[in-house]
Amino acid sequence: MESNARAADQSGTPAPHVEIEVWSDVACPWCYIGKRRFASALAAFPQRDRVAVVWRAYQLAPDTPVGARRGELEVLVEHKGMPADQVRQMFRHVAATAAADGLVMDFDTVIAANTFDAHRLLHLAGDRQDALLEALFRAHFADGAVIDDRVVLAQLAAGVGMDGDEVAAALDGDAGADAVHADLAAARSLGVTGVPFFVADRRLAVSGAQPQEIFTELLRQAVEHADGARAQDGAALDADAEGCTDDSCAV
Repeated sequence: MESNARAADQSGTPAPHVEIEVWSDVACPWCYIGKRRFASALAAFPQRDRVAVVWRAYQLAPDTPVGARRGELEVLVEHKGMPADQVRQMFRHVAATAAADGLVMDFDTVIAANTFDAHRLLHLAGDRQDALLEALFRAHFADGAVIDDRVVLAQLAAGVGMDGDEVAAALDGDAGADAVHADLAAARSLGVTGVPFFVADRRLAVSGAQPQEIFTELLRQAVEHADGARAQDGAALDADAEGCTDDSCAV
């Protein structure tokens, strides 16, 4: 998904690129769905080579104990004070929405996890960041993997071509921690309280797992702004969409 390529106009002058920053959390189901929809929009966008995508860290539940290995159902029942059957119904809604976008979510196996180390790892992934994020989402939501276990994280990193031993050594230290804290601070400064949150050149933004056409409109307007043109009338970018906040997910 990420590209640093720049198009050129007829004079041969490189056209300005557009940076899309995406704040998301690996433990957020709507971030997984939103990522898939945005990827589809970007793949079909005629000027996609002008778009650079940067994934930013966000933590919905930073106080989750590392290594607790509790099921997501148990944690949400306790956190929300809701009957287990009602939470299962919410899970079915998200899983069905994900399936329509070609994603598998098995909430019976999802393990609640602290995602700070996963975000550190994403900052260490370089040009493998997108592939690693996909692997993390799949491991968490489909495979029942414990994504706050550093051994598991090293294995996932190796699976996308990173050096597992180097990753393990980096995670045993504090590599990437400053970058994660910087992302979290930037989110606060921008007033981000829910994810996924997509920002084009710190000028245009949409929140939530929007339909593909809204992401296409974000890309179109972002390119027009980069070219110094006034955006033409089109789809609104403030449409409601499902996502996760610091308190809960729209499940």
